[in-house]
Amino acid sequence: MKKYLLSLFLSICISSNLSAQIYQKGFHENLINPQLFSGLWKAQWITSPEATNGYEVIHFRKSFDLPSVPTSFIIHISADNRYKLYVNGQFAGLGPARGDVYNWNFVTKNIAPLLKTGKNTIAVMVWNYGPYNPAGQMSLGLTGLVVQGNGEKEAIINTDKSWKCFVDKAYTPITNIHVNGYYVAGATEKLNVSAFPWGWENPDYDDSTWKNACFSQNASMKGGIDVPGRELVPQPIPEMEMTLERLKSIRYIEGIEVQKDFKKVLDNPFNLEIPAHKKVRILLDNEKLTTAYMNLLFSKGKDAKIAIGYTESLYDNGGKKINGAMPSKGNRNEIEGKTMVAYWDSICPDGSTNRQFQSLWWRTYRYVELDIETAAEPLEINDIYGIFTAYPFKMTSSFKADNREDLQKIIETGWQTARLCANETYMDCPYYEQLQYFGDTRIQTMVSLYNTSDTCMVKHALEAGRHSMTSNGIPMSRYPSAVIQFIPPYSLSWIGMVYDYWMYRGDDAYVKTLLPVIRTIIYWYGQYLKEDGSLAKTPFWNFADWAKEFHRGEARTDASGHSAFRDLELLYALQESQQMEEALGMKSMAQNDDEMGKKISSSFKNKYWNDQKKLFADTEDRNLFSQHVNILAILTHIVEDEEAKQLFEKMEQDTTLAKATIYFSYYLNEAREIAGLGDEYLSHLDIWNNQMKLGLSTWAEAPEPARSDCHAWGASPNVELLRTVLGVKSGAPGFKTILISPHLKGLKKVSGTIPHPNGEIGLKYVYGRSLKAEITLPQSTTGVFLWHGKQYPLKSGMQTLKIKDD
Repeated sequence: MKKYLLSLFLSICISSNLSAQIYQKGFHENLINPQLFSGLWKAQWITSPEATNGYEVIHFRKSFDLPSVPTSFIIHISADNRYKLYVNGQFAGLGPARGDVYNWNFVTKNIAPLLKTGKNTIAVMVWNYGPYNPAGQMSLGLTGLVVQGNGEKEAIINTDKSWKCFVDKAYTPITNIHVNGYYVAGATEKLNVSAFPWGWENPDYDDSTWKNACFSQNASMKGGIDVPGRELVPQPIPEMEMTLERLKSIRYIEGIEVQKDFKKVLDNPFNLEIPAHKKVRILLDNEKLTTAYMNLLFSKGKDAKIAIGYTESLYDNGGKKINGAMPSKGNRNEIEGKTMVAYWDSICPDGSTNRQFQSLWWRTYRYVELDIETAAEPLEINDIYGIFTAYPFKMTSSFKADNREDLQKIIETGWQTARLCANETYMDCPYYEQLQYFGDTRIQTMVSLYNTSDTCMVKHALEAGRHSMTSNGIPMSRYPSAVIQFIPPYSLSWIGMVYDYWMYRGDDAYVKTLLPVIRTIIYWYGQYLKEDGSLAKTPFWNFADWAKEFHRGEARTDASGHSAFRDLELLYALQESQQMEEALGMKSMAQNDDEMGKKISSSFKNKYWNDQKKLFADTEDRNLFSQHVNILAILTHIVEDEEAKQLFEKMEQDTTLAKATIYFSYYLNEAREIAGLGDEYLSHLDIWNNQMKLGLSTWAEAPEPARSDCHAWGASPNVELLRTVLGVKSGAPGFKTILISPHLKGLKKVSGTIPHPNGEIGLKYVYGRSLKAEITLPQSTTGVFLWHGKQYPLKSGMQTLKIKDD
């Protein structure tokens, strides 16, 4: 242990040096003036002299003259909590991406295309959720704005006391949110139309009564100078996609009569008049789940009340829980006899015309309900639509099986799930939590690596794990998060994320900087590893899966806290860490990983194998069994080859085991392929097919009845159809060697493409009595094609294999 501690100390020292040179660069870092990396910025963090630093919305403006329109006018902008930027009345962006006060993102933008000769105005709306912030929104607790010009010509817009500001009393938080299940996505809002400063973003707005902004704090980049406050870093990811998305249909209107064809008008702006003294309910259907900023355009209706409700699905049984279980949602396309359980925004019109509500934060919905109660004046609804928002992933993979259209639908549903669960971070779910849990994120990063060429988001998630390290010795379960939580197995998942990134994208120099964090996690676990190779009871929430037999999702343990599952998940991470240490790190660390791993594996079978059941048990009592333990026994090579195949078949046939649910199906299907049963994968898609039959447009969190209709860990088929069916895996760090072992049972013609650091892997299979495989590998790669126990070497470029089945 002393030797290990010395190596750990040295690794931390080395890592500190490496981190000064290598880090996740800002998305537009090449545009930043080098002088801004050191010392104080000339711009200051500003606020309003009337700021409360609680829940509040503050508008800021700065007008300035330009003799001509420049070709470039670069600014750097950030706010706490968030900002909405306008230049000369035109929307110019939202931000910053969520982070923490030690890594507070700023966005770099060239606003020259929005400028004009003469008077120009930059207007920024800043809001602070205060005590009602979403769990994923961290904050210094001080409402503020900073805008820094990149050089001398842009210095005119540096935030200081010359900026004007106005505290907007039109917004109040709605905090009494009642939805089914754990919800921490923050308050919604109530807008009092009469109090809003309409037109505030336009150059001709009269701000003469506004107050001058006041100094809040000095601003500087992280490491630039030692000052208290937020440590600014260039935002390492692009700004989010913002695309018009119109609702698809009106399912019912109650309270007024409308023309029969009115339900078709949602494709364009429209005019629906709600007479005075009426109560009206309108249910709108987007026909698929989405994440979007809600926009409602309206006129007149003084003293009316408008409520906008958002839900993933309607509920049976009045939306009430039955014996503590989540209420059923049934078929998501059906609404008859169902109940709206939702969170709501609220609007109080003042009788003026051409008003627009846009939610401060995006909402998640398939169904939207308008509840309207008019007073003495009729209300006009002029339009309603969403602005879809998500991380701007572009799918660069493809998959096509000529005789299996259902697989294409699974791909599309999985991609929609992955898109909605990725915004400024990866997220477990977009409706309830919007938090980046590292257990979920391991699957999400693999979906990204197999289906996109983007690496920014994966590295952003890896950095979040590093940033979340505390004196407890392991990363938080989720980050960024203002609410502290630890799930030790998710720290092991984070190690797996590093390993996957290394195997599929390489980036050795960057991965090397993460090794000290991995070592700290392993040391933390080492404290609980007993001489007999069993883990003692570990603290915090040791989540495994939502199997019904697992209390609070934790794998079963004996009275002393021993658990085969926990032993194996540590072994799995040790094996991954050892490979990285051998290639990039310290031999002593690799040796330590190996010794810890052998301590677990050498005694595992004696402790947990039940010869009568021919299965590994969950505890040393050998009377409780789960698929989970046996899956990990295969993944960690406790059993191999024919033994692994027999174990998998027994595990899957035995109906008495606790079964893997949607989350752990990712590892189930990985084990299936390793056990030599990849050809059976397409026969085990019931989890996903059943959800499609229920009308889901994204994958649910768990088997019915589910809390969340959109959980990213369900998108694992977007990996497996490429990894198992097309058969493509990385055989060496950086994907330098490509292993291809397709599983085509029941298929005739299959094709696809998979992104690679050097380009694209292309595959075309025609399968009958023989196999014809047309394979294209990127430059500077080699590969091996495996088919029915035989190996065929592959090289860069296109090649065709024709193989007769024995």
